[in-house]
Amino acid sequence: MDIQELRDCTEERLEELEKTLRRQIFEARIKNFTNQLDDTASIRRARRDLARVKTVMSERRLQTPEETA
Repeated sequence: MDIQELRDCTEERLEELEKTLRRQIFEARIKNFTNQLDDTASIRRARRDLARVKTVMSERRLQTPEETA
């Protein structure tokens, strides 16, 4: 997922993505532990996508007080 796409998303969509990615990471880790996961790189990609989502959410939180002051 591209960072620009995330910046264009609404706050609700970002929260939804965060929830979905957390779930995907959890499921992938369980599958990896039980040797059912074929693509172990999917865990890494999901973790990085989650970090991108959290970064955009954090940027927005930090921008909001500056605009009101």
